[in-house]
Amino acid sequence: MQPDIQMTPATSTIAVTQNRVLRNTYALLGVTMIPTVIGAFIGTNLNFSFMRASPIMSSLILLAVLYGMMFAIEKNKNSSLGVYLLLGFTFFMGVILGPLLQVALSFSNGAQLIAVAAGGTGVTFMSLAAFSATTKRNLSGMARFLFVGVIVLMIAVVANIFLQMPALQLAISAAFILISSLIIAYTINSIVHGGETNYISATLSIYVSIYNIFSSLLNILLSITGNRN
Repeated sequence: MQPDIQMTPATSTIAVTQNRVLRNTYALLGVTMIPTVIGAFIGTNLNFSFMRASPIMSSLILLAVLYGMMFAIEKNKNSSLGVYLLLGFTFFMGVILGPLLQVALSFSNGAQLIAVAAGGTGVTFMSLAAFSATTKRNLSGMARFLFVGVIVLMIAVVANIFLQMPALQLAISAAFILISSLIIAYTINSIVHGGETNYISATLSIYVSIYNIFSSLLNILLSITGNRN
């Protein structure tokens, strides 16, 4: 006969907190898609000739701005300012998605590939979210591997800014999909097990991962199945 397991007040409080963080994370993540879409629409109609004129310098400046914005969000994650900074960040991320979308739309099947990339990203996220929230395994042991993986990826990204090797770009895109998927699983699992208690920080991590999966998947699809007009 199995003994009854009584939930103590402390355990109940922890469970309520974890559910609230997860709920707020999903809600804020949904909101971030609005400025992203608006930014992407604006970005597809902008002239990025200044980036094409100096791709190395513009890429390095862009990376510095992005990491600066993420640092600012993390510094203000315990205040409402963190939410506004995050929404501004997602708008900016949508804008800088413009050049990739412009390239995609120059293909005869570009719109379809964008839809496939978006659908694939959505299915990937929902599958990872369901697994991470229901598994009894604690994925905290992945932290060191993910940290090393992100560092290696950043080094590869910076290196390819100078090398401009298509094969390396494809490899980086594939690696981004893998690492970003693991980060989503790790972050959601961390919330469920009480390791992550700040929904702004969690949303930032998951958002960047979703963004990377979409852009990387679209890059791969364009390289493999894109049809020039």
